[in-house]
Amino acid sequence: MRYSFLILVFCTSFLASNAQNDIDVLLSAGVDDAQRFANDYLAPGTNGIMHSMNSNWFNSAKAKPFGGFEISIIANAALVSDEDKMFSMNTADYNNIQFVSGPSEQNVATVLGENDPSIFVEVVYDDPIFGSQTAEIELPQGIGEDSYNLIPSATLQGAVGLGNGIEVKARYIPQIDTDEVTFNMYGAGLQLEFTEWLPADKLWPVALSGIVAYSHLDSSYDLTESSGIDGENQRLENNTNTWLFQLAVSTKLPVFNLYGGLGYITGKAESDLLGDYRVTDGILTSNTITDPFSVSSNVSSMRGTVGFKLKLGFFRLNGEYHISEFDAFSLGVNFGFR
Repeated sequence: MRYSFLILVFCTSFLASNAQNDIDVLLSAGVDDAQRFANDYLAPGTNGIMHSMNSNWFNSAKAKPFGGFEISIIANAALVSDEDKMFSMNTADYNNIQFVSGPSEQNVATVLGENDPSIFVEVVYDDPIFGSQTAEIELPQGIGEDSYNLIPSATLQGAVGLGNGIEVKARYIPQIDTDEVTFNMYGAGLQLEFTEWLPADKLWPVALSGIVAYSHLDSSYDLTESSGIDGENQRLENNTNTWLFQLAVSTKLPVFNLYGGLGYITGKAESDLLGDYRVTDGILTSNTITDPFSVSSNVSSMRGTVGFKLKLGFFRLNGEYHISEFDAFSLGVNFGFR
């Protein structure tokens, strides 16, 4: 769980620990340059987590009868492809940054990748006393091999049947508060079984449902002690909202069932770097930047799902795989009645 949370923080933060000393110089080069880099650097990570957190909203197209319920412990993971680990950085799009060697356009690591070998850039900034100055820095590394090519998430979920083919769902991670981090996630869903409304529905060999689900994630990370930049009230705040629209079909056997479906995910992740940052310009001067920038990323993609569910009385187990912009898989341990 701690690893999942660190991935979430890292995917919404340009102030990763291995890049903290570089932020000072990048901000010296200009907020616009730092923001442009952060957008491209972070987008694969935030998009991946939006796909990961939308897995396992259903494990059957058969809606629970009135009073039927299920409590689930769910673990998800989106798969990281090679394309997600790099982005094309063209210094012609930047005001004050150039590569130390090589062409002006090169592939560099995203938050999910790794520069091997390291890549260095030259940053130009204006010193009020000494004029135009340059500094050479290493571009931030991503999580690279430490990711195991996965973006994990986890949640608790509950579902209850209201009768007439209607089932409501909710998922939740209680708020986590530490000295540096506050984190919370919740969501709600509605499932409508269309076959429940058809004549002689008991004779149908399969169930067909429609599902709509909303998920929200927010976090705040106190950077004051760890950023390496002088300032006050430094923090990163993230706000992520997603919607899932899904058609689902499943068999209706007593013990083992297969299910699948076709869906559409849409969502937006917004990350704000807040607080005061005193950026050094040369040796003698500094400049305070307040609330430097905000970055965002969006997902909008179709998703195909295949899965299975094993039901042994009160205990149930399900697993599923999604094919989408970020493929993902999920495992659920469920306890239910009816």
